[in-house]
Amino acid sequence: MSFETFAEFIDMGGHGLYVWLSYAIALVVIVLNIVNPLMQKRQIFTEQARRLRREKQAS
Repeated sequence: MSFETFAEFIDMGGHGLYVWLSYAIALVVIVLNIVNPLMQKRQIFTEQARRLRREKQAS
């Protein structure tokens, strides 16, 4: 399928809203799948460092 203008490409034959919305949702899911584990990793390291400090103070 070829488009004559950029506006036709964006409109996608009247289905542009659904096409671009599905791309946006997919992008959000991909970004969350990358960011969430990184944030959890940081939280785990922070909790472990806090635990080690408490154990050193208790000794």
